[in-house]
Amino acid sequence: MIALWDTTGTEVVKALAAERRSAGGVTSGLALTLVAVVDERHVRDTEQAAMIAAQQHPCRLLIVVRRNILDQESRLDAEIMVGGRLGPCEAVIMRMHGRLALHAESVALPLLAPDVPVVTWWHGEPPERIAYDPLGVVADRRITDTAQATSPEAALKLRAEDYAPGDTDLAWTRLTPWRATLAGAFDNADSPAAAATINADPREPSAQLLAGWLSARLNIKPKWVDSKGAGLTKVELTLRSGTKLGVKAHDGTATLSRTGFPDRTMPLLQQPLGEELAEELRRLDPDEPYAAALSAATGVAGLHDKPTTRVHIWHDPAVAERPQEAAKQPATAGGKAKK
Repeated sequence: MIALWDTTGTEVVKALAAERRSAGGVTSGLALTLVAVVDERHVRDTEQAAMIAAQQHPCRLLIVVRRNILDQESRLDAEIMVGGRLGPCEAVIMRMHGRLALHAESVALPLLAPDVPVVTWWHGEPPERIAYDPLGVVADRRITDTAQATSPEAALKLRAEDYAPGDTDLAWTRLTPWRATLAGAFDNADSPAAAATINADPREPSAQLLAGWLSARLNIKPKWVDSKGAGLTKVELTLRSGTKLGVKAHDGTATLSRTGFPDRTMPLLQQPLGEELAEELRRLDPDEPYAAALSAATGVAGLHDKPTTRVHIWHDPAVAERPQEAAKQPATAGGKAKK
């Protein structure tokens, strides 16, 4: 590992090249560049998740930690690792202090691995608009987690209003076992679904997306039974023939019930963060089922028709925190910068 304190982007690029040579790294073996935007308390979780994901998708990991953006003095500290405890992964952890944090792309862009896709992942509070962050604008895929937002319901609506093909949400990824189990329950269905009931905390974004998925796929509007903070616990479907199909979660297992048949017990394990991340890194094309579920869950139509590219919108979060200075700053024309 190489540690650089109070350094520059140029020195980080040189140090990464030197570390790769000494470790025998080969850029052509990388599948993608993963840019993780985190705060300090999520750095260790991000490293652990990336280590799991890199076993399936060797990558260059750029961890961007923005700190103290209101400080007038800018500073860049960096740690560089090739292999080692992170496995088949080249990692650069960059702690950006002061106003440099608002221009993280100036340091990160020269570090992108050549000729491979770029995925940006916000591990923490999702951005209000992805176009505010240049690290999201340059990405082929963008991963957020509305479950970590202060208000998950409001964050889900923001993700729909701000959606562009290539966006996804780990709250959706966590539904994979539920969707697989429910889809399998329909293998021997004798008629279409007529009604659905979801037992869940209605504030849970994964439950909202599951309701949207059922609505988009089955053309029905699920009813809610509040699980009183217990998350997503049960889904029951009623077919037009009167047959009932149910999936109930309990301690990592799912009980699959069907009228006229004995209950079956199946695994319904919650994946670690790294496995969730690895699942999303398997695809780089737009996730159309997610877009349909998000649209149905939030009522925001036309997600499939949105443009696939974004233009960076300059956004200074310090202005909102210093309203007395905002009035002194001249307005910019259109408030936009080119990608």
